[in-house]
Amino acid sequence: MIRKIIQIDQEKCNGCGACAEACHEGAIGMVNGKAKLLRDDYCDGLGDCLPTCPTGAISFVEREAAAYDEKAVQENMRKEGESSHTATASHTGCPGSRQHSREVVPSAQAQAESQLGQWPCQIKLVPTNAPYFNGAKLLIAADCSAYAYARMHQDFMHGKITVIGCPKLDGIDYSEKLAQIIQNNNIQSVTIVRMEVPCCGGLELAAKKALQASGKFIPWQVVTISIDGKILE
Repeated sequence: MIRKIIQIDQEKCNGCGACAEACHEGAIGMVNGKAKLLRDDYCDGLGDCLPTCPTGAISFVEREAAAYDEKAVQENMRKEGESSHTATASHTGCPGSRQHSREVVPSAQAQAESQLGQWPCQIKLVPTNAPYFNGAKLLIAADCSAYAYARMHQDFMHGKITVIGCPKLDGIDYSEKLAQIIQNNNIQSVTIVRMEVPCCGGLELAAKKALQASGKFIPWQVVTISIDGKILE
C-alpha cells in the first residue's frame, strides 16, 4: 500500500541515536553508527522522531510500504520489556517517561519568591502582542524543567518573561507562534531551557526555527537540564 512513512537521510545522520530512543514502536535502530528504519510495519507515520533529530535527517515520504501492524509492535514491546529489567522498572517507550527517583534534601530557600512576571505562561495561551513582551528577555522553557532544576526561578526566570510548553503533550508546533512573538516585539535575548530527554528536542527546534523565521539577529542560548536536576555542560 502507498502510505506516509519516515525516511532517514544517511548523509545527514550523525549517529546520535535520539530518533531511535524517541520511537515508541521500535521501528528505528542504530546500524553501523547510523539510524535506520528497521521495519516499515513498525512505523506509524506520526513522526515522533522528527523533532528529536538535530541534523534534520528525518523526513516524511509517501511510498509503497507495509501497513502499520499495531499488534506486532505491542508484542515486540512486550518482549523487549521482559528482557530489559532495570533497578527501577522495564521501559520500552520514550526516555522522557522512564522512571527515575532520587533523595530530595529540604532547602533553606523553600520560601523564595516567585519570579514569574506575567500570566498566562503556557506558549499556546499567551497573546503574541502582549505589552510585557516588548523589550523583554524571553525565556522559553520546557514545563518539566522548573520541577527538575531547584533554582529555576532565581537562575533563569529572574528578569525575564517566561513561556513554557511541552510539544510532546501539546502535540503542536510552537515555532509559528514563537516567531510572531519575536517579530512583533522588541525581544532583547532568548534563553531556551530544556530537559536532556529527546522529546524536549522539539521545543529547542521550534525556538530555533522561530528565531530564523523572525529575520532578527537576537542573542540566544540553550541550557540543558539533566533528569537529576543538574545543568549539563
